Amino acid sequence: MTNMVESLNNMLVNARDFPYVALLDVIQEKMSKWWNDRRIIAMAITAPLTSSWESEFRPCFAQSNGQHILQLNPVTYHVKGSELEGVVDIFNKTYTCKEFDIDKLLCVHAIAAVHHAQVSVYNLVSPYYTKEYYVLAYSETIYPVGSQSQ
Repeated sequence: MTNMVESLNNMLVNARDFPYVALLDVIQEKMSKWWNDRRIIAMAITAPLTSSWESEFRPCFAQSNGQHILQLNPVTYHVKGSELEGVVDIFNKTYTCKEFDIDKLLCVHAIAAVHHAQVSVYNLVSPYYTKEYYVLAYSETIYPVGSQSQ
């Protein structure tokens, strides 16, 4: 089983024998709590990216300092590091390592090129990693269904 299924299974261990409607109420209550907890966490973030992505992103800034950068045109850079080298296209958000292309997060080489171009790295990251999208994801409220008589 996956971690999510195991987590739900553990959450419902005491409610398994409840009638279906009562079981659904337990699920709704727990989902509402999780949703609200995540909304509170999202609204407390002070950085442009979500906390987990910001902490993954930060070490790349330090590593980007030692890169050799050659500007090929206004938006394209040849970046050479100690282990890898390739071409970063800031306009198309691509890099020959494909990390920038696939993850939509900037790799060390892309960060070096973006700094050289004096562009904010946060403008090039996928919006799905931002605080704004995280807050939007949990902006709705999960309401109770109510009793069967209503």
